[in-house]
Amino acid sequence: MYNSKNDNVKSTSGNFASTYSYNKQFKLENGKKIRNLQVAYQTYGKLNANKDNVIWVCHALTANADVFEWWEGLFGENALFNPEEHYIVCANVLGSHYGSTNPLSTNPITGLPYYLSFPQFTIRDLVSAHQLLASHLGIDYIKLLIGGSLGGQQAVEWSISEPNKIENLILIATNAAHSPWGIAFNESQRLAITTDRTFYANQPNGGSKGLKTARSIALLSYRTYSAYGSTQVESVNDKTDNFRSSSYQNYQGEKLINRFNAYSYYYLTKAMDSHNVGRNRKSIADALKLITANTLVIGIENDVLFPLSEQKYLADHILGAEFSALHSDYGHDGFLIETDALTNVIGNFIKESRNKKIIKLQHTA
Repeated sequence: MYNSKNDNVKSTSGNFASTYSYNKQFKLENGKKIRNLQVAYQTYGKLNANKDNVIWVCHALTANADVFEWWEGLFGENALFNPEEHYIVCANVLGSHYGSTNPLSTNPITGLPYYLSFPQFTIRDLVSAHQLLASHLGIDYIKLLIGGSLGGQQAVEWSISEPNKIENLILIATNAAHSPWGIAFNESQRLAITTDRTFYANQPNGGSKGLKTARSIALLSYRTYSAYGSTQVESVNDKTDNFRSSSYQNYQGEKLINRFNAYSYYYLTKAMDSHNVGRNRKSIADALKLITANTLVIGIENDVLFPLSEQKYLADHILGAEFSALHSDYGHDGFLIETDALTNVIGNFIKESRNKKIIKLQHTA
């Protein structure tokens, strides 16, 4: 789907998929450097003459740059965020399987894939790579920056590091610092991956059995008791084996290993663990005060992985931020599934932000 140059190619969804190649060494937060950095991305619509219609999407853990594919309903031809009105950009994160430089990429020094020699990176490194892409695309101003989960972690970091470039900010099911609870879930998944001896074999499908188990663990944090109770309940009472929920866990694990690799997953969970906006700043609270964007923070009431208290903290410490709580039987995954509710809440927020801007301009005049 992605080429290795800076020219556009037609994607399956009718828009444009590209890969940006950075011709300098990309320095990571830990001081290590990556040569020949590539960032895969996709755009929808056109940048207007004023360059003020940019919607930038930060994706979650195993997603790709095709936001029309994985966030259908919120993004699409007839959705709230559509290519007729907006210039929509979604870039694949550093380390991911879908076109950006990752552990399976060729190390220019050795001529072989990196695998476990790939340098460790942080959420801030993901943001830095996308800031380079924004500069390459001639984008100096983002009308609205949006992300959920790991995507929200990127969005909050970007809004702190370049506050004057972000007008509106939507943070969904995310946090200011990854919690001990979240880190424990990620470590449990990495333990599953590293228990698979093939993970150390330096082969593209290394660790796939471990990744399947990791996905099963992750699902328990993404969904809820009620979600499994409504979708995986048995229709008979005499079963003693081969339960629907067992099949579901296996199916979801197989589905992931057929589209993702264990090395990218391992490193990206490490990046999620690194998330803390207070690192090398005065404090988490002080860092959040640096955000100047009109901000809406959305939480899912029964989110096990990113509990509502984390979104309330963001809203309480970002100046003027609005907060909204949604109910979803799907828990954390509700940020991807409840697109009608998100469309309503975000649409109202955008209208209110426009009205505030008009009032502000009138007062200035």
